[in-house]
Amino acid sequence: MSQSVKISGVIITFNEEENIKRCLTSLEGVCDELLVVDSFSTDRTREIAKGLGARVIENPWKGFLDQKNFAQNAAQYDYVLQLDADEELSESLKAQIATVKNSWSYDGYFFNRFTNYCGKWIKHSGWYPDSKLRLYNRKKGNWRGLDPHPEVIMKAGSSTVAIKADINHYSYTSYEDHINRSAKYAKEAALAMKAMGKNPSIIKLIASPFYRFINDYFFRGGFRDGFEGLIICKTASYYTFLKYMYLRLIHKGKSVE
Repeated sequence: MSQSVKISGVIITFNEEENIKRCLTSLEGVCDELLVVDSFSTDRTREIAKGLGARVIENPWKGFLDQKNFAQNAAQYDYVLQLDADEELSESLKAQIATVKNSWSYDGYFFNRFTNYCGKWIKHSGWYPDSKLRLYNRKKGNWRGLDPHPEVIMKAGSSTVAIKADINHYSYTSYEDHINRSAKYAKEAALAMKAMGKNPSIIKLIASPFYRFINDYFFRGGFRDGFEGLIICKTASYYTFLKYMYLRLIHKGKSVE
């Protein structure tokens, strides 16, 4: 049975003064609460967010998974729309969420994420369509998985549906930023895998990066994104290699911090 609901727009931040205004502005008119959970930014993130009417909470950073669940649970309403600071709702998605809000019928809603990479919108390379469940009843789901890429997992029996509209994602402004962040995220992923008891495999270390590139570049159309597609797919392969390399180093007792 459908119902009208109130929605909390939730964002986690750290030094996001370049992005936070765009993100919060896109939630206006859709969300009944704007909540920013900040991990002690040293720039103007909190000031900008408060100026746009957001409630700001500070919470120490313990990883994406913990921070996203903390933010979800701190929201005023059970119906949560959670974005990253470098994302925004497209106009078509805003219109569809407004309709959903007045006739809530499912426990969770998926959207596609459309990424702008160094000024170019990426239509392939394993980046689009990039289905994300971001609008959901927090009583029926929460964030799970490995840092730095956890996802919302709904409880068994929950109902979900896909909305055919996009979140706009403004990812990397330079190739160097992409490569450097991939190395950082690979360390976080290796530490999370170790905490889950996963063991390193020389086969995965050798084969997985190769498979990742072939799959993303050829089978998922990375070559159709031109030079940017090549960089994206090569960096994804590099990330995969580093993740298993760091996991092996950790198991050998070496520090990767």
